[in-house]
Amino acid sequence: MALDKALRGLAERNGMSVYAMLQRSVATGVTALANPATPDTTPQEIIAELASLSVAVVDLDRTLDRALFTACAAYCYARSAAMNAHKTDEAITVEINAAYDRQRRLSREARP
Repeated sequence: MALDKALRGLAERNGMSVYAMLQRSVATGVTALANPATPDTTPQEIIAELASLSVAVVDLDRTLDRALFTACAAYCYARSAAMNAHKTDEAITVEINAAYDRQRRLSREARP
């Protein structure tokens, strides 16, 4: 019933009789089945590219994380030197980790 309704609708839109539309539909269907379109990329290629992209994103995240930690360390050491604080490396390390954690928390809070 649904197929008949679709066929009648197509025939009406194309200004054809139902029988002419049926003949065109059969010819088009047979041609499509005889000469199927070949996709440009296979699902396996898409999956491989996504996996590659995923690995690159993880590497980038690690690099950015390390850059943030290094920037926090540079800031804390520079601040200590500018203030002539004479802090130990252990004390500055605590400040570095606090600054790093604070920046990570702020970046998570800024996400929409």
